[in-house]
Amino acid sequence: MLTGVHYIYMLFILIVLLTMSLKRDTLIPCILGVFCIAVYSSNDIVFSVGTIFKSFVVATKELLGIILIISIIVSLSKVLEEIKATHLMINPFIKVIKNRTSAFFSTGIVMLILSWFFWPSPATALVGAIFLPIALEAGLPAIGVAMAINLFGHGFALSTDFVIQGAPTITASAAGVGVSDIIKDGMILYWTMAIVSISIAYFMLNRDIKKGKIEIQKNIQIYEGEVYKKETKISAVVVAIGFILDVICMFLFDLKGGEATALVGGTAVLLLIIVTVINYKDKALEKITEYIQGGFGFGIDIFAPIIPIAAFFYLGQMDAFTDAIGSNFLPVSSQGILSDIGIALSNSVPMNKVIVCSIESSVGAITGLDGSGFSGISLAGSLAKVFSQAAGVKASSLAALGQITAIWVGGGTVVPWGLIPAAAICGVSPVELARRNFMPVIIGILVTTIVAIVIV
Repeated sequence: MLTGVHYIYMLFILIVLLTMSLKRDTLIPCILGVFCIAVYSSNDIVFSVGTIFKSFVVATKELLGIILIISIIVSLSKVLEEIKATHLMINPFIKVIKNRTSAFFSTGIVMLILSWFFWPSPATALVGAIFLPIALEAGLPAIGVAMAINLFGHGFALSTDFVIQGAPTITASAAGVGVSDIIKDGMILYWTMAIVSISIAYFMLNRDIKKGKIEIQKNIQIYEGEVYKKETKISAVVVAIGFILDVICMFLFDLKGGEATALVGGTAVLLLIIVTVINYKDKALEKITEYIQGGFGFGIDIFAPIIPIAAFFYLGQMDAFTDAIGSNFLPVSSQGILSDIGIALSNSVPMNKVIVCSIESSVGAITGLDGSGFSGISLAGSLAKVFSQAAGVKASSLAALGQITAIWVGGGTVVPWGLIPAAAICGVSPVELARRNFMPVIIGILVTTIVAIVIV
């Protein structure tokens, strides 16, 4: 049962989407959304004013791990750039990646493969640090690198999850089918979504580059025969070995997700110390402070406008709503605002092949708005089980459709706070990256839903 809280939340989602469509920032609508929901729930103005701050705290806690890993990687990147180790490390790739097309798809394919094995979060840091300067030299702007990392990793790889199989396991369990069925019967849908979205994204990017709407700026110049200091060569080798060992450890110890990200972050800190000592010796104690300050300053600068936006959308989750506002303001049966809206939508229309595919796709996308692609896939699986019986369609294909839309939206290709890692590593605005991804992903979802209607 939907209450006033749900309708206020939906109203502000529409306002935020309208604001985004006008290419304006959405901080004010999101902050007002938090305030209005709190006022309606509590009838207490003073409490509601305080809730704005509490919602920021909740969002910051959710994002803290990402803030730290990005800040640390940037700190390491700063010292490597200063000593020109970056130049040395990317030279071998320069010979292969000659233009922006090869840069875009090479970055994306490497990101896809690493993300299948280790998930996108740790892969983003590794791929971004290596391929960003190469891509810039090849004529692909930083926003293009971020799009490639984002669409191939947080979209294609995370929504399929063929290797780790976390997503299909959750979806299959809720849908009452086998994991292999979700993967096999959804294969056409996975590839349709990826090919359509990525192709359109690159076409639109390439078009705008040719029209001069996106500035291409090469910030690293590679010279043939450039002479590097001995310390620079040692640093480049040490960093390469460090991250290669990380990849090996991820395989050997089956590290995934947060554990893999922690390993990459810890390794980056140790490498930062080692490289600073090698190159600055007795000045290392002061220099490392300088690099840490620079990295964390960058992280805060990137995340500052995202936290208020994330604060509003996190209220869609039951845990975040309880932490920010309280546990007594939603119905006892509530599973969270976004899940409640999805369930209500599924119960409000008659069942047939077209309707159930459309609802499954829409509910997956709606639940993904909280920025967590995995939060909605249990609901997507459960709805697929119900819909398959009501409309006589294949539950596994339907569940795969819900999994795709939930993760492409919530896993980090559309909502700005979900795609922060790629944006931060590439030094671009998360909101701008979300705008670039929005139309290709929406078109991909529409085409994939049509294909699903045909095959279920």
